[in-house]
Amino acid sequence: MDLVIRNASEVVTCDGPLEARAEETLGRLPNSVIGVKNGKIAFLGPESSLPASNATIIDARGGFVGPGFVDCHTHVVFAGDRSDEFEQRCQGKTYLEIAAAGGGIARTVSATRKATEDELVALAKPRLGRLLAQGVTTAEVKSGYGLDVRSELAMLQAIRRLSAEQPIELVATFLGLHAVPVEFKQHRTEWIRICIDELLPLIVKSGLATFCDAFVEQSAFTHDEARMLGERARELGIPLRLHVDQLTANGGAQLASELGAVTADHLEQITPDGIAALKRSGTIAVLAPTSTLFAKARPFAPGRALRDAGVPVALCTNCNPGSSNSESVSLAMGLACVENGLTPAEAYLGFTRVGALALRRPELGRITVGGPADLVVFACDSYRALPYHLAMNEVSVTLKAGRVATHTT
Repeated sequence: MDLVIRNASEVVTCDGPLEARAEETLGRLPNSVIGVKNGKIAFLGPESSLPASNATIIDARGGFVGPGFVDCHTHVVFAGDRSDEFEQRCQGKTYLEIAAAGGGIARTVSATRKATEDELVALAKPRLGRLLAQGVTTAEVKSGYGLDVRSELAMLQAIRRLSAEQPIELVATFLGLHAVPVEFKQHRTEWIRICIDELLPLIVKSGLATFCDAFVEQSAFTHDEARMLGERARELGIPLRLHVDQLTANGGAQLASELGAVTADHLEQITPDGIAALKRSGTIAVLAPTSTLFAKARPFAPGRALRDAGVPVALCTNCNPGSSNSESVSLAMGLACVENGLTPAEAYLGFTRVGALALRRPELGRITVGGPADLVVFACDSYRALPYHLAMNEVSVTLKAGRVATHTT
């Protein structure tokens, strides 16, 4: 062994049957140790069965150990500040009203276009550092704040660089249909054509993104426009994700199901018919409770109804400058329990096993012999403490591929 984690209250593997109750899926192993070799988990079991070695020892000190968190929806690459818009929402303006007045995504686009690739990388690193400190070892990052050919490619190049220059493994998503650029307001079909016929094929050919995405909303893009993207994505072999049913109920979940989207994200306004559609298609629901809180975009998504219907539910921070200026996994998990109706076990799975499935990375978000040694040692003895100790970080040590990435205690 290269490294051994011992003295844990339990190892939460998240490797039980997905169709079982969440508490069973957690696969809790009391008083177990983990042995790591060459970045993989080489041993999982009682310490009495651990082969002798000169491994580095991490003492969990009675805390529990779980898989590294997977934050499956973020926008951490951007420039600029929108604190004044937060102040406006506190004074009573809605997210849509601010966007209609020229704020919102357009503000961040203006600032991001002015930044160089080096500046985007430098600005994102502290955000990723805060996610790492929260136990995140894999994160999805979207483009969508460039909204011209040069700037969208610069964002995706920055994401690629960041994945190599800091410990969190990043999964890139092309979000060209995030908002209509100001210069295309009178010619929106031309921007859509550029995204679908020029940018998307180039991005797929160069391997700059794993997914493509669209924001389907009255202030963004229509069903038909998202359908055009989905059809082109299918031709090119790049999986689709969609932002849907966030601010208005517009049948977005049904659209995601129709297009075979991997995920339907947000879902605050989803209807019972939308829930049934997600169940039929197998599309994963990704909830962003911190965003619902921060943007004052009530109600919270019906997590309980989604889980009871058999829809897999992942969670995310949705870290971004406008609607979720937070890297707090613990806050998102706590809100998912208090406001979305999830149990602590369901919330924990939402940031581990199900979050990994939302990125089509089934080897992540769980602990198995032979699997990646992406691990978190917590200062508390149970997963229940994470949402219960609301917005407080219980992470002691984060390991990525068997190497210590953060050590906070």
